[in-house]
Amino acid sequence: MSEESGYERRKHPRVEARIPVRVSTIEPERDPRSGRSFFRASQETSANLSHGGAFVKTTELLTPGRRLLVEFSLPDGSPIEAIGRVAWSKRIVGPTPGPEECGVGVEFIAGASRRLESLDGYIRKLIET
Repeated sequence: MSEESGYERRKHPRVEARIPVRVSTIEPERDPRSGRSFFRASQETSANLSHGGAFVKTTELLTPGRRLLVEFSLPDGSPIEAIGRVAWSKRIVGPTPGPEECGVGVEFIAGASRRLESLDGYIRKLIET
């Protein structure tokens, strides 16, 4: 892998992790038909995780910059909650998506340090095996 690739530029090690993730918007959106405010909440799946963020597979893409509450449990049951920001989104266009996945890259911007330490331990364990 070249130094130009995204993996070489990452601040934190990233590991493959298929974990159920609950994603909720923090700021309300406005329904274009009714004008009413609403929040989004959905159950999705992560594709990978790091101390600094996650790639969350979803067909309901959110625009970069949106703030989110991201909630998931590690396989050992440790709950993780973090405030995140959508850093980028990726949509696959066409009748049959290839090996790439639709989703959003979420950067964690705040969370309880004790819980993020659990995430770091989980990531270290996966890297070492």
